[in-house]
Amino acid sequence: MRWLISLAINSLVFIVVAGFLKPDFYVANVKTAIIAALVLSILNTIVRPFLIFITLPFTILSLGLFLFIVNAITLEMTDYLLGSSLEVNGFGTAIIAAFLISIFSMLLHHFLVDPFFKNKKEK
Repeated sequence: MRWLISLAINSLVFIVVAGFLKPDFYVANVKTAIIAALVLSILNTIVRPFLIFITLPFTILSLGLFLFIVNAITLEMTDYLLGSSLEVNGFGTAIIAAFLISIFSMLLHHFLVDPFFKNKKEK
């Protein structure tokens, strides 16, 4: 249940970020946003730990800021896998989009998902 709610929130975040970064970040429709959130979730589970491991020296030297580059790489991979229905024009746009996706997703999870499931556990 929690995973489905997270998927829905991340889909919404894709649409919001596409609105902010128009025309450099394009999501064709809601279906594409859902698929993009699903693909990004899978990449974050499988590929991102490997990327973090191989870029660990840069991450340490940058005090963690290099993780935004890792997030942008996974977003570019998502763009590649989805083809023309998701467009990220340039790596700079990918960095900004990854940053915004991270911030919006974190805020929505903190204020919507976490309190909902915390209240469920208390009952």
